[in-house]
Amino acid sequence: MDSLSALAQHLGIADLFGRGFLSVVVTFLTAGVFTWLFIPRLREFAVQVGWADQPNARRLNTEPLPNAGGLAIFAGFIVSVIVAWALRPIVVEIVNIQVLAILLGASLLVLVGFIDDQYGLSPLSRLLVQVLAAVLLIVNGLRIDFNAIPFLPILPDAINAPLSIFLTILWIVGLTNAVNLMDGVDGVVGGVGFVVSTVLLATAAQFPDRAAAVVLLAGLSGAALGYLRHNFNPSRIIMGDAGAYLFGYTLAAVSLLGTLKFSAGASLIVPLIVLALPVLDTTQVVIGRLARGIRNPLGHPDKTHIHHRVLARTASARRTAVILWTVALACGMLGMAFQGVTWPVIVATGVLIAVCLWFVAHRRVRAQKIETGRQASAPKDA
Repeated sequence: MDSLSALAQHLGIADLFGRGFLSVVVTFLTAGVFTWLFIPRLREFAVQVGWADQPNARRLNTEPLPNAGGLAIFAGFIVSVIVAWALRPIVVEIVNIQVLAILLGASLLVLVGFIDDQYGLSPLSRLLVQVLAAVLLIVNGLRIDFNAIPFLPILPDAINAPLSIFLTILWIVGLTNAVNLMDGVDGVVGGVGFVVSTVLLATAAQFPDRAAAVVLLAGLSGAALGYLRHNFNPSRIIMGDAGAYLFGYTLAAVSLLGTLKFSAGASLIVPLIVLALPVLDTTQVVIGRLARGIRNPLGHPDKTHIHHRVLARTASARRTAVILWTVALACGMLGMAFQGVTWPVIVATGVLIAVCLWFVAHRRVRAQKIETGRQASAPKDA
């Protein structure tokens, strides 16, 4: 028992049987199990009421596919956070307010995303709501400080304050849309969301004052894994804008909560490394569309995203997802190294992520084979 505790401490776990670590495990498992079990029932209801994503230029499905997965992810996330709060209340008042601000902003974007999935909203209305959700964080003390960005000059407060607000809005809105634009191949956003959430979770857990970030990330990570069980190709449900907005907004907001701060100067560099895949994808898409003369680059879907390019080379949605998971994990481990996390923790995190992804992918492939076998044998039994 002593050797096990010593190993845990070597991996950054102060008390293997303590309330803090157990609450994180319970939060993760609650989110994962709830989402895993809830999705089949939600899918049945979505099929009945017609909540489905029609084939379009961005997606690869050739027939309507239930698109309410984001509601299940959100439900699993919220339930797990409630459980975590019951197990280990966060007593710091300012942190409570900031966490509630993140949850409120995420709820607002999930609602708007779901309405857009089912009925369609104009790009301007979606943008306005995203800006409002970003402002909600700013007024509660969550923002990027321009003067904390390394290698840039220190500006007077009269200039720094509005510039910092602009950068914060750009970070929140940009990442929210970046994750949404990646959602074009089965399993990509769910897997990348799980990788990034778990990497940030492992990083935040190294610091005693990051309890709020750990709780949110544990819930988001578990919900992503539970959803991925049903979304790995061939997908039975997709998350839609509601789920993509939840991942993008929450990850962007939690990074401002202090998850990755090991010094004021590196507060923006590390999350950029961990979230490099969606950021680079959106950047190259926007530049490419502007170069082709498209005035509204976010309002003209095409197949120039990284996942589309990888899919064209692999001709396999499964291989495409695995490749992008690997890239996201590599970026995450690099970000952990910049954070100063020890190599045993980095390696252990990478192994844990790989095992979890293999497990849910294997379960989905196995379930799909069983479904195919039943369909093939059905006429013989008739």
